[in-house]
Amino acid sequence: MKDYTQEIEAFERRIKELKGKADSLLGELKSEVRSIRERDPAARTDAEVLLLYPGLHAVIAHRLANKLYKQGNFFAARAVSQCARNITGIEIHPAATIGKGLFIDHGCAVVIGETAVIGDNCTIYQGATLGGTGKHVGKRHPTLGNNVMIGAGAKVLGPITIGDNAKIAAGAVVLKDIPENSTAVGVPARVVRGKTVEPAQSLDQINVPDPVSQELSALRARIEELEAKVNRNEE
Repeated sequence: MKDYTQEIEAFERRIKELKGKADSLLGELKSEVRSIRERDPAARTDAEVLLLYPGLHAVIAHRLANKLYKQGNFFAARAVSQCARNITGIEIHPAATIGKGLFIDHGCAVVIGETAVIGDNCTIYQGATLGGTGKHVGKRHPTLGNNVMIGAGAKVLGPITIGDNAKIAAGAVVLKDIPENSTAVGVPARVVRGKTVEPAQSLDQINVPDPVSQELSALRARIEELEAKVNRNEE
């Protein structure tokens, strides 16, 4: 009678391997759901996030598309990404590099280009684009650090770097590097330095510093100071 001991042991090892991968994927999914619930006050339950959040669905699809892309299955990778785009309204190139904890809120018309790199725990709002300028080759898209927030309708273009904990205000057009712990506003975007907090703690897109207003205030104060000096000299 044939001894099936080796086949049985190999089968058991395979089962354990698959179970380990399943546990790892489940753990990653739970982490993604928890990350979204921490940042979105509208999220009531894990089930709601898992089943009804297109941003999460787009990220999950991208994980698969990215794996296929790295294996050289380019057509299959694009097929997965395009199906996800049609369902979620979010377009992520399968070659893009995305860290853990990405929260794409609402998600409509978000575009993330081929050579884009996104760090951990970033937040991207609807209508945002991480795109190219059309004049670069190779690395053509932005690199985001950790804990970066990209506001609604913002355009971050070219092979630039957005530092850790930076905020890009709604509607901004960013064409140059943004330092960490800074806020960029306007068209083209201008940098306002100042300590920021992680998007998980603050998702405020409205109360961001206005550099034009700050400069006008500083200029007004300087004019008042000079007028006071002139008045004293006249006396």
